[in-house]
Amino acid sequence: MLKYNHIGIPTTERFEGEIDLPHLKMTVSDHANNPFGIQWQRYWKDAPYPNLVKKAPHVAFEVDDLDSALADKKMVLPANSPSPGVRVAMIEIKGAPVELMQIDRSIRKDLEAFPELK
Repeated sequence: MLKYNHIGIPTTERFEGEIDLPHLKMTVSDHANNPFGIQWQRYWKDAPYPNLVKKAPHVAFEVDDLDSALADKKMVLPANSPSPGVRVAMIEIKGAPVELMQIDRSIRKDLEAFPELK
């Protein structure tokens, strides 16, 4: 199962509603504050990510089983847990970064599933 979660768009500019994430060395916007899941991302100067992640927009999908979803994929960022109840990894598909996310909603009741686009 792949379920759309957000699109991350890197920027070097400041933006409204900035949320600093010091442990990730980046600043983001809340992707749930708009009907299309657009998240602006500004990476800090010392952010330890590949240029593909820092420069190219990515689409993020929720998956039921992250480890299975990563099988036979080209890894850009290995599986990690940016926050409790959330595991993510970044893969490359035809030169584009794609984020895969596994969310344990029994732990993360605050992370509502993104509403279906109509």
